Amino acid sequence: MTIKTAFLVCAGMGTRMKPLTDTCPKPLLPLNGRPLLEYIFDHLRKTNVDKVTVNSHYLASQITSYLQTIEDFAMTESFEPVLLETGGGLVKALDTLGKEPFLMINGDAFWIDQKGHNTLKELESEFDPLKMDILLCLIPVTRMILTEGVGDYDFLPDGRLCRNLKKNGTHMFTGIRIINPEILSGYRVEKFSFLEIMDQAEKNGRLYGYPLKGDWHHISTPEDLISVQNHLEPDRSKR
Repeated sequence: MTIKTAFLVCAGMGTRMKPLTDTCPKPLLPLNGRPLLEYIFDHLRKTNVDKVTVNSHYLASQITSYLQTIEDFAMTESFEPVLLETGGGLVKALDTLGKEPFLMINGDAFWIDQKGHNTLKELESEFDPLKMDILLCLIPVTRMILTEGVGDYDFLPDGRLCRNLKKNGTHMFTGIRIINPEILSGYRVEKFSFLEIMDQAEKNGRLYGYPLKGDWHHISTPEDLISVQNHLEPDRSKR
């Protein structure tokens, strides 16, 4: 299977990142002089993805202006006049994503692949539509050093995931996943969280996980941004 399409989640308010997000949407906040969103496009350029949909709501004109600078993907912006959250926003954009499995990545996701690895390509290779509805990319909580780690999930022996309701599981969700669009049949364009869809996939025994080979940082607050900024070598984040 070859993934050709990606959906980037960029509509949120970024409230925990205030005051930095008072005047700038979170996916465009600079890290090492580059917007967070730009690092995601760098990763996508190392895959077969050629079509990208980005949703927007908060300070949408800035998202629009930034997307106009991206010339090497077929770009679509899905504007939400009313914020629909991660689930509703995805359903609204579904007609731009096609009928094949696609990547869905949070617009503030920041990761650095371990040398010799390509997270998105490895996730693609791991995805099996015969048994999976969703494949999440996760990182062990023990490797969360710079920023706070939350134990969202535990792995079952066969690679399936079990959400840890007490948040003390072994792995944290990175905001990177592959989705089979068939599972969205019946959902309406209304405000709801994508977590609802993940929980249903888990209930059906079709939610699987893949451990990231590299570093992922949970950039949630201004302090997180500063911590990651101080850690990065000037050129390492551009690889």
